[in-house]
Amino acid sequence: QVHLEESGGGPVQAGGSLRLSCVASGISLDDVVMGWFRQPPGKEREGVASVERDGKIVYASSVQGRFTISKDIAENTLYLQMNSLKPEDTGIYYCAARSGYIYSLVEYVYKYWGQGTQVTVSS
Repeated sequence: QVHLEESGGGPVQAGGSLRLSCVASGISLDDVVMGWFRQPPGKEREGVASVERDGKIVYASSVQGRFTISKDIAENTLYLQMNSLKPEDTGIYYCAARSGYIYSLVEYVYKYWGQGTQVTVSS
């Protein structure tokens, strides 16, 4: 059974940093494509970053240069380092996994999802 569990969210002031973690069980990060998504208050969920099996990465333009996605195969954990946070980064952050080879910021191609962790950025 696949399980993804996010942690690391919380309140932070604008300009600050947070690192989100997503521990995976039931799958190996070597065998799947991983992604980070977020859902701002009152809005639809959107893709933030994705990493392919071989390490190729894509970012949403809104976070390019500020966020870094990475994975630790030995720990089977996905990370999202978020720097220079802005109030518009506020939302529930989810990690997700999909089979296949190509990164994607499209929600519906992901099969497995975590429960999410709340990030709140105050101005």
